[in-house]
Amino acid sequence: VQLQASGGGLVQPGGSLRLSCAVSGRSVEDLNIGWFRQAPGKEREGVSCVSGNDGSTYYTDSVKGRFTISRDNAENMVYLQMNSLRPEDTAVYYCAADVTVGNYWYMDYTMRHTYEWEYWGRGTLVTVSS
Repeated sequence: VQLQASGGGLVQPGGSLRLSCAVSGRSVEDLNIGWFRQAPGKEREGVSCVSGNDGSTYYTDSVKGRFTISRDNAENMVYLQMNSLRPEDTAVYYCAADVTVGNYWYMDYTMRHTYEWEYWGRGTLVTVSS
């Protein structure tokens, strides 16, 4: 499985960006796909995830109501729409794949344990600044 994240950039506070994760080697319907981020000097944290088996979603509390994860099964893509961006959202964003497909409570666990994710793409930098 290979993943490629794109769509990062510089945006002002309150602005929006859409990140894309291109997945190859396996269908997104057979994987949990997660978005993670790592700010300078901080540990990598889980942001959002979509389950392969039923498309259910998970969001960390700090992004609920602002970020939306979606999936295009035909294109084998996963997106992260980020609205109302804040300076504290500044980070390198990564997408990752977990071959164990699970629903909300499994995602809640794996979003907090990055070692559960088998495949990682290169990150894309998001900078929120005026």
